[in-house]
Amino acid sequence: MSTDLPTSMERHPDIIEMRAKSELAALAPRSQVIEAFAVGAGLFLAISPWVVGFNSSFQRLAVCNLVLGLAYTLLMAGFGPVYERTHARAWAAALVGVFTIIAPWAVNGGAHVRATILTNVITGGVMTCLALATVAAATIRVTMRSRASAR
Repeated sequence: MSTDLPTSMERHPDIIEMRAKSELAALAPRSQVIEAFAVGAGLFLAISPWVVGFNSSFQRLAVCNLVLGLAYTLLMAGFGPVYERTHARAWAAALVGVFTIIAPWAVNGGAHVRATILTNVITGGVMTCLALATVAAATIRVTMRSRASAR
């Protein structure tokens, strides 16, 4: 019976290989473009009540957009450094995008202004598409890796 302690998980060959693949995926130009647009969309949503001018008339929607925009930005900004968890983060970001679309009706109730609806629907649609592009990019890479390792 050996008295040697097992090596730490950080030095496990599978962990090292997974981190190397994650770094390569984060360096891909497609990943960087998606992340840049996603951060921009999230930050725009956060400041949109003040840019479009509905911060005083729809204060609850303004706070909602600020929180959703910052949450989306944090979820999608983690795309590069934490590629292993990209799949779950991207699905959560897609849900934030979908809620952004329905927020003018869910938060304001019956009060609508064209500027609030257009801002949230367009920005939410872009956010949802970027999140789904992140899911697709992660899925494509996993499929390509599994096919290459099967050969």
